[in-house]
Amino acid sequence: MRVCLIGCGNIGKSLAVYIDENMFGTDLVGLFDKNREKSIRLKKKLKRLKPHVAYSIEELLMFKPELVIEAASQEAVRDYAERILDESDLMILSVGALTTYKLYQTLLKKAKEKKRKIYIPSGAILGVDGVKSGSVGKIEEVTLTTIKNPKSMEQTLYLSKKGVDLGQIRKRTILYEGYAEEAVKYFPKNVNVAATLSYAGIGPQKTKVRIVVDPDVKENIHEIYVKGDFGELLTRAKNVPSPQNPRTSYLAVLSAIRTLRKISEPVDVGT
Repeated sequence: MRVCLIGCGNIGKSLAVYIDENMFGTDLVGLFDKNREKSIRLKKKLKRLKPHVAYSIEELLMFKPELVIEAASQEAVRDYAERILDESDLMILSVGALTTYKLYQTLLKKAKEKKRKIYIPSGAILGVDGVKSGSVGKIEEVTLTTIKNPKSMEQTLYLSKKGVDLGQIRKRTILYEGYAEEAVKYFPKNVNVAATLSYAGIGPQKTKVRIVVDPDVKENIHEIYVKGDFGELLTRAKNVPSPQNPRTSYLAVLSAIRTLRKISEPVDVGT
């Protein structure tokens, strides 16, 4: 399988190194990052594979990928996803971009027209398979509670307008209560899991989100509660932050790797 990668930061680098060391039969043929130096440094880090470093998305697509992995940003999804689907399947890691319902529908339509696949890893949460199964029937409620150390959060414009300074928080504090559609806009680098959960279940306009910071918490914690015809589901993921980036859960990195393996392996376990 020919693979190209957009975004050569923490998750992108982890994926590229894993492919290089473990996934024989998968060829990483192209890298693209707006910061070209990141692409060059990543290429030098690889031992087996020698991907081309592209200057643009158009150049990247000239390498004829079967799968493009987006590991860059919500902006990259908005700017490049539709064009990529003209030529290739797509794995999206910055899932928060898809809570813009118009964009989701546009990409869905394009994928159907071109007979492409869009892959969305579970990320740092547990129970996505159960939520997907439950959504075949009726789901009444989906609530995501995210609990992080203030140092794992980003000081966003939303928090500044609310007069919240993450550096001054000394006790457990609720930063946000609302719905996924708004949460991923206010916290674009911290709650992509809210978008993933939304599309597994009842959508971003109905999926409730609570964001909490606690200076005594070291891990990134995601709790999910779902109620529906099937009964009730409750999961709790207590994630170790990625060694390269404390704002990213290590499980999110592993989830992206496992999704890539799922695409290439002959047996698919789970819903």
